Amino acid sequence: MLKLSKKLLFAIEAVVDIAYNAGSLPVQNREITRRQKIPRRYLEQVLQHLVRADILIGVRGPRGGYRLARERRRISIGEISRVVRAMETAANPIEGPAGSEIGSKVVRPLWAELQGELMERLNAITIEDLCLRAHKENIDSEATQKLDFTI
Repeated sequence: MLKLSKKLLFAIEAVVDIAYNAGSLPVQNREITRRQKIPRRYLEQVLQHLVRADILIGVRGPRGGYRLARERRRISIGEISRVVRAMETAANPIEGPAGSEIGSKVVRPLWAELQGELMERLNAITIEDLCLRAHKENIDSEATQKLDFTI
């Protein structure tokens, strides 16, 4: 079951931040926490799961941080939500036994249908789409400050 949680919002915000603010160097988690005001304890856990899911790449070292594992147009919000959903331990109430015939034959199938439609919509929204929205909202990107033209 897809539920809106702080962890899901933080995961989406972190990936968009990395995509929007990445220059030639990886984005460090302290930069993300500063810009997005995401508690560090949430951020590290989420970022590690996103690395394991091949959404992000972790770069080690003093100038390390995180980069997108693929083009931002190839990462969907649905994909990020599935990673976060797998992290959360709460059972899906739709999958448990229904208390009534109406519950099992009407309400739960409706809810499953709505969740399917929502996931289809989230699968269609990419990180590129959200970066374009940020640009339209005139949100400054630190990527232009990080360009490195040394040869």
